[in-house]
Amino acid sequence: MKKSMKALILTAMALSLLAGCSGSGQADGSKTSASADTTAADSASGKADDTQSQAASDKADAAGDTSYTIGIGQFAAHGSLDNCREGFLLGLAEEGIVEGQNLKVLYENSQADGGIASQIVTNFASQKVDLICGIATPMAQSAYGIGRKQNIPVIYTAVTDPVAAELAKEDGTPIGEITGTSDKLPVTQQLQMIRTMLPDAKVIGIMFTTSEVNSLSAIEEYKASAADYGFEIVDVGISTTADVPLAADSLLEKVDCVTNLTDNTVVASLPVILDKAAKKNIPVFGSEIEQVKIGCLAAMGLDYIALGKQTGKMAAAVLKGEKKASEMNFQVIEEAAFYGNTKVAENLGITIPEELAASAKELFAEISQ
Repeated sequence: MKKSMKALILTAMALSLLAGCSGSGQADGSKTSASADTTAADSASGKADDTQSQAASDKADAAGDTSYTIGIGQFAAHGSLDNCREGFLLGLAEEGIVEGQNLKVLYENSQADGGIASQIVTNFASQKVDLICGIATPMAQSAYGIGRKQNIPVIYTAVTDPVAAELAKEDGTPIGEITGTSDKLPVTQQLQMIRTMLPDAKVIGIMFTTSEVNSLSAIEEYKASAADYGFEIVDVGISTTADVPLAADSLLEKVDCVTNLTDNTVVASLPVILDKAAKKNIPVFGSEIEQVKIGCLAAMGLDYIALGKQTGKMAAAVLKGEKKASEMNFQVIEEAAFYGNTKVAENLGITIPEELAASAKELFAEISQ
């Protein structure tokens, strides 16, 4: 809710009488000396005062006279979505909307449960938030379903295909008061990277959640491009995290390597897949930096903090009334970078090619837990 923060400004002016001149040369000398000292002191303190005043002015300008309450709904608990949330708040802060100053944040995580996601956004609406941020496709869909009925704008992030998710039109324009950022996978760059690292590989496995439209569109793109790089795609679908162990066992019997999507249910169970793949000495490629940290061999990945920042700036424009969500097309982060894990490569008996290592944004020498 927007609240006026009218600061009460009390100004006190101190008046002092100046003593008359004594007429003596000594007094004049003292007066000149005192004046010089005062001028020097004023100059030194003036610079400090100017800096403090500017900082205070900047802070006041950023805070303005309005406060906001927003709801952040995150679909699952894993590194890339956590980074989105962190970046989102940073983006808001860069636009002068700072949590704890002029921003109240309600945050909930649905733990990859669509029913809980709907409950979360319903709760946000009941608290009359000014805006809902939906992190990941299922949460964004739930947020818009409730938000449009309550006239609450929705900003999403980490939605791979907003058009397929029916959150945007074919030309990228919003379907209503909803917009945000897409984490569309750099599929061809990923395939080229895998070919460079595994010159003899033929079959790539992909696990996906059948109810996540973002994963379905990503698999279609992989299948359309795989042959250009000499690969065949074998996929296996799951419904819940409980399906992951058996699905992984089945998939690993048929493939030379696995590439992971930004599928929220699968990513939440990635350690299970990594453990099973390691026992068979089968490389698993990730789709972003956090997956590489925890045991994927490499990824042509996105920077999800940067994606979140971009989203936060869009949200700030809506909150400030500068633009409506319906006036902004969804945005796609364009740059993908190479991330590799040298410890995983060592365990697999693989050497990361020099051409990739030299261009890496970051290489990790250990596997995080």
